[in-house]
Amino acid sequence: MQSLSKLTEDEELFKQEIAKFSQSVIKPHVEEMDEKEQLKPEIIKQCFEMGLMGIEIPDQFGGANGSFFMSCLAIEEIARVDPAVSVFVDVQNTLVNNIFKRWATDAQKEKYFPRLAASDVGAFCLTEPNSGSDAFALQTKAEDKGSHWLLNGKKIFITNANEANIYIVFANIAPEKGYKGITAFLVEKSFPGFAVGKKEKKLGIRASSTCEVTLEGVEVPKENVIGQEGVGYKIAIETLNEGRIGIAAQMLGLARGAFEGAFQYAGERSQFGKPINKFQGVQFQIAELACQVEVIRLLVYNAARMKDQGLPFTKEAAMAKHLSSEIAEKVASASLEIYGGYGFIKEFPAEKFYRDAKIGKLYEGTSNLQLQTIFKLLEKER
Repeated sequence: MQSLSKLTEDEELFKQEIAKFSQSVIKPHVEEMDEKEQLKPEIIKQCFEMGLMGIEIPDQFGGANGSFFMSCLAIEEIARVDPAVSVFVDVQNTLVNNIFKRWATDAQKEKYFPRLAASDVGAFCLTEPNSGSDAFALQTKAEDKGSHWLLNGKKIFITNANEANIYIVFANIAPEKGYKGITAFLVEKSFPGFAVGKKEKKLGIRASSTCEVTLEGVEVPKENVIGQEGVGYKIAIETLNEGRIGIAAQMLGLARGAFEGAFQYAGERSQFGKPINKFQGVQFQIAELACQVEVIRLLVYNAARMKDQGLPFTKEAAMAKHLSSEIAEKVASASLEIYGGYGFIKEFPAEKFYRDAKIGKLYEGTSNLQLQTIFKLLEKER
């Protein structure tokens, strides 16, 4: 039986190509993008040219026809260099494209897949001011006007909102039914009444846009409902289960990037006449960090493989997301300390990895929600 952590030849080659792309194309601009709090347009363009924005989109629509596991490999390798670019690619693949792949009609796929593969960024619009962890307390409403739907509401913390042209918006068509009225709609930036609002200033992943989105009398064609009316809650839940593996892959890549930088620096930094990696205390610390990175790699790869094989993976996704975010923060912190005072300044990458790590415990389900999911599923297995 093949180890779940072992890559096939094609996967290894793919991973190497993404690593080269990240080092040569993304890395030179990381500091500038972080300072300016925006992705460079040429980076976005090159992500499309590399096929990174449509990894699982079928080749008949211009996609790479890859696997979910390959999406996670790409997310991991990019996050080693810049977690902000990584989450930009992550949302496109594990949330937006996955929804189209699983729930869109043939006509919707024919219309939107070529755009998502070649040029158009997508965004996932669920969170609202009063519905964070309780995502299904959303207030955005959709009224049936016969020839179209009329959407009104406000979304917050929407990743990729600035760059996107295609938005998957969750709204309630029957508030009296609670979550059973939630429906997913395809909304384009060009639709009158749709607007991207304030861009949040963040602690980390600053180049990734996180914005408000407002819908004021937005007319949405009837054919732009994704799935069926009233199944938006199911679409959102199942998509977020998949997306959590993507976030775990991001945290894995971040932990690797932080660790690898500290490991190299420990061989370069001298104290008391010798490199600090010659001191047993530092050796133990580095070895412990390496063990922790390997733990989350196995968790992430296992969850992604299970998803691709059609096996139940919700518990494994929650475990991977929870533990990867916990470990990434610890690895980033310890790695920063190995740099000594230099770890605290922007000339070295350690402080950015440390800032970027914190979001892992918060988005696409907080750590407490992952633990709650894990416990419930463990009880069912008894």
